[in-house]
Amino acid sequence: MHTRPNWAEISLSALADNYRVVARHLGSNVTPCCVIKCDAYGHGVIESAHALEGAGAVWLGVTSTEEGLAVRDAGVKLPILVMTGFWRGEEETILRCDLIPAIATLEHIEALERAAAAIAISHRVPVHLKVDTGMARLGASMAELPALAQRIASSPVVELQGVFSHLSESEVLDSPAALQQRLDFARAIQVLAAAGLHPRYRHLANTAATVARPDTWNNMVRPGLALYGYNLQCEGPGAREAALPVRPVLTWKTRIIALRDIAPGTPVGYNQRWRAARPTRLAVVPVGYGDGFNRRLSSGGQVILHDHFAPIVGNISMDLTTVDVTDIPQASIGDEVLLIGSSQHCSIGADDQARLAGTIVYEILCGLSPRVPRVYVE
Repeated sequence: MHTRPNWAEISLSALADNYRVVARHLGSNVTPCCVIKCDAYGHGVIESAHALEGAGAVWLGVTSTEEGLAVRDAGVKLPILVMTGFWRGEEETILRCDLIPAIATLEHIEALERAAAAIAISHRVPVHLKVDTGMARLGASMAELPALAQRIASSPVVELQGVFSHLSESEVLDSPAALQQRLDFARAIQVLAAAGLHPRYRHLANTAATVARPDTWNNMVRPGLALYGYNLQCEGPGAREAALPVRPVLTWKTRIIALRDIAPGTPVGYNQRWRAARPTRLAVVPVGYGDGFNRRLSSGGQVILHDHFAPIVGNISMDLTTVDVTDIPQASIGDEVLLIGSSQHCSIGADDQARLAGTIVYEILCGLSPRVPRVYVE
């Protein structure tokens, strides 16, 4: 039971609409793998998976076996790609739950072969091979690839269904690094072909590349942020046109729990970093950095109240934030306050908060604490 007036509303119809926007943009020859990692970027992985499945999605992507298992246990039937592979001991769960793992090492192949023998799996196990083309995180290096390709080709268990990599700066539309990664990925596909491997799916593009770099699409892409209603800020030629007509899925709301009047010169909040320059009416709302409300919005961010912007004053604390409502005389205890969302004339997006906080929209969305209940609408 949640009674604290601090909640996020998730529009599942907006999520479904955004998926359709992405799918139309791609056309019929490119398959979107909808990324729902990190609890669907804070939107709720189970509900988002069901909504995307209902909207016509054909693939889902998660970070971990644990995430994939939760989605599968919720009854979702779509193929689920575990994009960062599996940890030792998870291979039997991968097979039993019909998850599709990323692999990048000989050890991955051997673990899957042992697991298939242990639980008497008779069919070949589909995998997606991750190749490192420039991120230096996960993936087989170009030097390791020929030997790994031969080992995959000789495996009686593993079936190379896909090959993929990840762009390091896809939002920079004239990036030399992205061009080099695209060339290296094409070379990786040739190395696989030389070993007799012709994976059905080839994917390199994340959201920014899905939106603005069709030269990276191959025949599968991995949209994430766009599904939740945000375009990445692109740079370079064509950047102004690099956007899809998607709409934010999440609205974050709270209510005024206290009002107080203070005199000029009165300090507000921890460290007394803000002082009233005039007779001021303050509203207190029950949200803070413990909820994921970024502390760098202190004395610079704003909220929406009665279709007006109201500035945040003083340092945001763990559980409470103070707002100057002097110019909104109708403000009353219990009034609804928008932290992320839109009214008739005002709008605050997660991207707006990210710019003010000096971070990225992903951090704002993924940072919403579990103690902020998600309420699913439409």
